[in-house]
Amino acid sequence: MSVLGRVWITDRGVASAKNLAWLRQTSRRYIIGAPKSELKKFAAELVQPHGWREIQEGVEVKLARHPETGETIILCRSADRRSKEKAMHEKFSRRIESALERLAIRIVRSKKRLDPATVNRQIGRILQQNQRAAARFKVMLEPDGSPAGFRLHRECDAAFDDWAALSEGAYLLRSNIDDWSDRQLWKAYIQLTQAEAAFRIQKDQLNVRPIWHQRADRVQAHILVCFLAFVLWKCLEMWQSRAGLGNSPRTILEELARIQSHDVVLPTAAHGQIRLRCVTQPDPAQAALLDRLGIVLPKRMRLPEQELISLPRSA
Repeated sequence: MSVLGRVWITDRGVASAKNLAWLRQTSRRYIIGAPKSELKKFAAELVQPHGWREIQEGVEVKLARHPETGETIILCRSADRRSKEKAMHEKFSRRIESALERLAIRIVRSKKRLDPATVNRQIGRILQQNQRAAARFKVMLEPDGSPAGFRLHRECDAAFDDWAALSEGAYLLRSNIDDWSDRQLWKAYIQLTQAEAAFRIQKDQLNVRPIWHQRADRVQAHILVCFLAFVLWKCLEMWQSRAGLGNSPRTILEELARIQSHDVVLPTAAHGQIRLRCVTQPDPAQAALLDRLGIVLPKRMRLPEQELISLPRSA
C-alpha cells in the first residue's frame, strides 16, 4: 500500500501506539521521534562507548534494535543540544533552590503554627513551574519544636544528576527501515526540522504573520502558503549551494535586503509629472554576491501604465 520511496517522518507528538499501529498495518515506512522517557530503555547503549559514529560535526549516532518491536533504533547525541539542556537544568535548579530557600526562611520566621497542606501546595507550585528540574529535588516537611511546627528539608536526588549527565543532548528515533545507514536515517529525520522551519520562515523571513483560522479551507490555504514558502526557501538554498556560497539563505536575504528602489518624479510643462522607478547601485559586497548568483539588476523597473504619468489635479 505504501508509495515507493515514500517515508513518513514525524516528531514524538504523534508517536502514539495507535498511529504506530496504523503505519505498520498499512505497510508504510517511517522514522519517528520517540519521547525522552524511551531513552531509559537504552541506558546500557548510551553508556557503551562502542558503536557511536560521528556523522556531522558535534553529532554522533548509534544504531540498535528495539527488544519488543524489532524496530531500528537510532540513538543520537548532539553537543549543541547537550549544552542547551544542561543550561536549562541548571537554570531551573537555581530557580527551585532560590524559591525553596525563601519559603524555608518564611517558615522559620513564622510566629504561629502553619498548615502543612498549604505549605505543600506552595512547594507543588514551585516544582510545577520548574518541571525541567523538579525531579531533582526531594522536599519534606519535618516536624520540630518551632512555632510553625515543622521545618523544610530538601535534598538533591543523585540518580537524577547521574541520568542527566548521561542523557543530556541525547534523543531517540524509531524506524521500520532496516536497509538504510545511520547517516541516511538521521539526515532523513532532520528534514522534519526544515519543514517545521517553513512555518517560521513564512512569518519571519517573508514577513507573513500567522493568522488563527476557524475554517478548514482557510487552514488548508495557510498550509499551502507555508509549503510554498518552504519551496522558495529550498530553491534559494540550492541556488546558493550551487554558486558555492554555503547553505544559509537568511544571510543572502539580509545582504540583498539593503538594495532598494526609489521613485524619481520629473515635472513637465505639458504632461504633468513623469515617474521613474530606479534601482540603487549595489555596494562591492552585494555586487560580488549577485555576480556569483548570476543575477543582473535592472537600472530601472517598469511601472504599471497608470503610474507612469501623474497628471495635475486641474487637468
